[in-house]
Amino acid sequence: MNVYGIKAIYFFEMARTWRTLMQSIASPVLSTSLYFIVFGSAIGSRMAQIDGVSYGAFIVPGLIMLSLLTESISNASFGIYMPKFTGTIYEILSAPISAIETVIGYVGAAATKSVIIGTIILVTARFFVDFSIEHPVWMIAFLVLTSVTFSLFGFIIGVWADSFQKLQVIPLMIVTPLAFLGGSFYSINMLPPFWQKVALFNPVVYLVSGFRWSFYGVADVDVGISLGMTLLFMLACLAAIWWIFRTGYKIKA
Repeated sequence: MNVYGIKAIYFFEMARTWRTLMQSIASPVLSTSLYFIVFGSAIGSRMAQIDGVSYGAFIVPGLIMLSLLTESISNASFGIYMPKFTGTIYEILSAPISAIETVIGYVGAAATKSVIIGTIILVTARFFVDFSIEHPVWMIAFLVLTSVTFSLFGFIIGVWADSFQKLQVIPLMIVTPLAFLGGSFYSINMLPPFWQKVALFNPVVYLVSGFRWSFYGVADVDVGISLGMTLLFMLACLAAIWWIFRTGYKIKA
């Protein structure tokens, strides 16, 4: 294991984050804060409680999860795509570092950024609404698992994409709609029975439900199933990455 190679990629990506602090950290935190102001304070004060939780507090886990999904995919996909776009990918290809070590470096940095953003949003939410965390250990577990899983997914997108259009099409056309329809702003139990069953085919429902359970002890889906689905998606991403490199695919500009 080339630890020095992994650390070089990891710290380079983290340094890029600090150089673009407004775009990498401030922008998603500000956007999520606006959701808290509009939905949590303005609209939430006029809505009834959901499962015994005020609406403003109820959407906190959903909004954090929404940011985690989008930022994890964005950070990982751009992290590997930009060297391809600029041609500096040849420096990595010529270095004595394997594919798995490259994945660990890029995915580790992207997941770290997402965890930092999620933590900042969690602290920021306290200024807008009151909430509790009943299971802090499980909250951290879901936070880290989701960040790593969707960073792996973002890495796959970055390797596959050969243009900025392809880089954006899956997050914009698939992931974002699924996130908004995954119970971030509501409980799927509020839907008619038919649409409740349809919602169970949305993988984001399990992520949001498990994460919300760690806060308030209430969930749309059993927490064990939520954890299992998260791990299953992570394994699917790992299997996809293994298959990409096992079949002889080469990262190239």
